Amino acid sequence: MPSEAQAPPIANRQRAPDVSHEGIDATTTRRRKWWPFVVVLLVVLAGAGWYWRKSRSGAEGAAAGQAAGGGGRRAGGGAFSGPVPVGVATAVRQDIPVRISALGSVTPLNTVTVRPRVDGQLMQVGFQEGQFVRKGDLLAVIDPRPFQVQLEQAQGQLAKDQAQLANAKTQLARYQLLLSQDSIARSNVDDAAAMVAQLESTLQVDQAAINNAKLNLTYSRVTSPLNGRVGLRLVDVGNIVNASSQTGLVVITEVEPIAVLFTVPEDTLRMLLPKIRDNVNLPVDAYDRSGATKIETGKVLTVDNQIDQSTGTVRIKAIFDNKAHLLFPSQFVNVQLDADLRKDQVVVPNVAVQHGPSGTPLASFIYVVQNGKAVSTPVTVGVVQGDRASIDKGINVGDVVVTDSTDRLRDGSQIEVRTPGAPAGAGGGGARGTGQRTGRGRGPGGHPGQ
Repeated sequence: MPSEAQAPPIANRQRAPDVSHEGIDATTTRRRKWWPFVVVLLVVLAGAGWYWRKSRSGAEGAAAGQAAGGGGRRAGGGAFSGPVPVGVATAVRQDIPVRISALGSVTPLNTVTVRPRVDGQLMQVGFQEGQFVRKGDLLAVIDPRPFQVQLEQAQGQLAKDQAQLANAKTQLARYQLLLSQDSIARSNVDDAAAMVAQLESTLQVDQAAINNAKLNLTYSRVTSPLNGRVGLRLVDVGNIVNASSQTGLVVITEVEPIAVLFTVPEDTLRMLLPKIRDNVNLPVDAYDRSGATKIETGKVLTVDNQIDQSTGTVRIKAIFDNKAHLLFPSQFVNVQLDADLRKDQVVVPNVAVQHGPSGTPLASFIYVVQNGKAVSTPVTVGVVQGDRASIDKGINVGDVVVTDSTDRLRDGSQIEVRTPGAPAGAGGGGARGTGQRTGRGRGPGGHPGQ
């Protein structure tokens, strides 16, 4: 028998755990899935580093080129180190008008729809469409024959009644003679006198019928009630027209003179009403839609009696002679109303006025030339009219002000007056001719104007 110290049978030995091929394949698959993401991440990081280095080198090169190219700027201030070439103008004393701009509509003083006064057939049209007619000109003829017949009938009836009246008067005279001889009763005389009175009233009726027939005969000839331009014909020859028709024969608009209606802010009334009450002639200029071409000059006729509360405006009517007929009914025009004239004002070009931050002492200022420097001076702007501005406070007549290149200036900047006709970038100081803004600038502290 084998001893107990001998090894157990091979069949009873414990087998070591086997690693299956399926586990190895799963681990390998997971590792393979992570590799693409790692590669993409590395590529992105490398591209970002390359782009950052390129941008930094480009910025440093641009800064070096700008410094070498003579921009003349200081490192931290943004102001020009050399004199800035500028254009200048001198403040003068002038009269400046106060003008109110508005959008107006041309309106005829009178518009008439010509309608027939009698019924009948339209026999003739005496105008051409678009023609200018005068008061009393023949416009149309309605068949006059029925009214001529009515006139003859009324005249015949009048002659008949006149004969009866003559007979009645003779009879009355005979009865009065017999009454004086006490040969007839007084009632017969009274009856004869009543007949005479009745026939006399009949004659008045006959005369009224004659006048009516003559009037209808006159109405058969339609004439213009005013001077104006006729529109398109509304009825053709041969049609039957009626006095009750609302269509009419033609429309006539008065174009000489003609009116323009426009609205102005209610705040302007305190300036306009005293002049209108005193019959002061307030000129009004009418311009075309673009506002560049002046059409006609007129004057204020009247102002409306109430303010439109929804818009805070009031309507004003101006009248124009319109001899050339350039103003057409219902045309839209730009209106310039000379509301006032400010005399002896200090006037500078409007582009010289600069605007700083609102609510600051330098909300409006002007660069004044003093000892070769641009000195910012606070001003109070009065009236701005076109390219001119009046200054109520801040500068005096004769002061030289800067009119362009104001965006390059600071308070106390050295300037060089550019000769007329030279380009904006010409002149010394190394100031470059880019970025010029006319009429608006920066405040003395470097803040951009509003």
